[in-house]
Amino acid sequence: MLFPRLVLCVGAWALCGSAKPTERKERVVREAPLSAREHDDAQSFDYDHDAFLGAEEAKSFDQLTPEESKERLGKIVGKIDEDGDGFVTVEELKAWIKFAQKRWIYEDVERQWKGHDLNEDGLVSWEEYKNATYGYIL
Repeated sequence: MLFPRLVLCVGAWALCGSAKPTERKERVVREAPLSAREHDDAQSFDYDHDAFLGAEEAKSFDQLTPEESKERLGKIVGKIDEDGDGFVTVEELKAWIKFAQKRWIYEDVERQWKGHDLNEDGLVSWEEYKNATYGYIL
């Protein structure tokens, strides 16, 4: 009578000891970062500039005087305000940031494509890719 209980206890102990914990799932959906820069508003606003303007446009804004920056931002706000009510909603701002990021991605893809399409026929052959990526070593 003692032996079956002992086997049952050892079996239960082995089962519990080897059980895999449930996978922890994140409640927060994390999207791709908007900028490669560190996000710390106490130090600088570079992250926000990259996210809002796009990386290339943010670089050009760094060269402007404060007056020129305000003027150019005023023009951009007109583009962000989709319903034309004079205010930028959170949804309009999110849509603009996504647009700015996608624009930068498409411009980067175009630049990369031109760098690989050496004969400029609109297609990238294996030879062109290999030469642009690895040089003429292969």
